[in-house]
Amino acid sequence: MEAFGIEKWEPEEALAPDFNVAPTKEVHVVLDRPLKDASHSRPVRQLRVLKWGLVPSWAQNPDGAARMINARSETLHEKPSFRRAFAQRRCIVPADGYYEWVTAHDERQLEVEGKKKRTRKQPYFVLPSDGSVFAMAGIYEFWRDRTLPDEHPLAWWVTCSVITTEAETTPLGVAPAEGPRSLSEIHPRMPLMLTPDRWDAWLDPANTDTEGSLRDLLAPPPGGLMRAYPVSTAVSSVRNNGPELLTELAAPEEATLF
Repeated sequence: MEAFGIEKWEPEEALAPDFNVAPTKEVHVVLDRPLKDASHSRPVRQLRVLKWGLVPSWAQNPDGAARMINARSETLHEKPSFRRAFAQRRCIVPADGYYEWVTAHDERQLEVEGKKKRTRKQPYFVLPSDGSVFAMAGIYEFWRDRTLPDEHPLAWWVTCSVITTEAETTPLGVAPAEGPRSLSEIHPRMPLMLTPDRWDAWLDPANTDTEGSLRDLLAPPPGGLMRAYPVSTAVSSVRNNGPELLTELAAPEEATLF
């Protein structure tokens, strides 16, 4: 709240820490929007709880939400599912960082005592190297469930997507002793990180210039701001959720037998 200058937050909307956020789960987002039933129409910076997985306002049902967790920065302005939200409903999804999985370059299967041995996908935790908040650019949307009456608490869904861009090819600010030396070696895409100097412009609902100033804000930040380190493969199961998932490993885990 201090970092983003939040003016409005409902304590009853607080979420417990989540160390393994999966699609369709609830997340905190920062957005600028007039308050409902307020005496003024001034946008107020709010901390809101939204579902991760965007449901377009025109969707017949929310079944595709799990497939709408990401929106590519390169096509955001033209995709029917995202372009209206890009113009009018932008947000920031704050996080400590994100997980990404990498498969070793050598994926040959080896025979070990009659069993095949292969390298499993190794998860990495990616975060700002200075320990600051990872401000992911996002968009949000409202969807009305027409099967429910107006007064029903679930009649309206508010959902969001994280905007992604090409992963950095520059060396990591703090590189692991073993493994990838840049984010692009882990995965070709990454969440678009907004540096603090872009927050106000990104959140400003009065700016609808999708062909100009808003597109400029989609430029990736300077390289070298991130670090990545290997973590336990326990994070690969959404059933696991705890601070131990963030424990930094000295090296990637060993290959498994199957």
